[in-house]
Amino acid sequence: MFRPVICLLIALAAWAVYSRYAHQQAASLQGDSEPVLSEPDTPRSSVAHPLFKCDGRTRCSQMTSCQEATFFLQNCPDTQMDGDNDGVPCERQLCTVNKRP
Repeated sequence: MFRPVICLLIALAAWAVYSRYAHQQAASLQGDSEPVLSEPDTPRSSVAHPLFKCDGRTRCSQMTSCQEATFFLQNCPDTQMDGDNDGVPCERQLCTVNKRP
């Protein structure tokens, strides 16, 4: 009678330990892919935005919002979204700016 109960408890304990281990491994893998800030006064623009990541897109037609295009322009290499080099990406498509003549 006690043997099946003991086996069940051992199986549950092993499952709980494995689940905790798997969760810690997943968290450590995610931590390796994010940049580590070495100084507390690092500018905000170098901190990765949780919604976006550099994934090879470089053009305005590949963006879905002005916020996304701005992130890519400031954080990702080889972007082609700021033709006039004024720091505002995708001015015709996403980030419309009212300019005075």
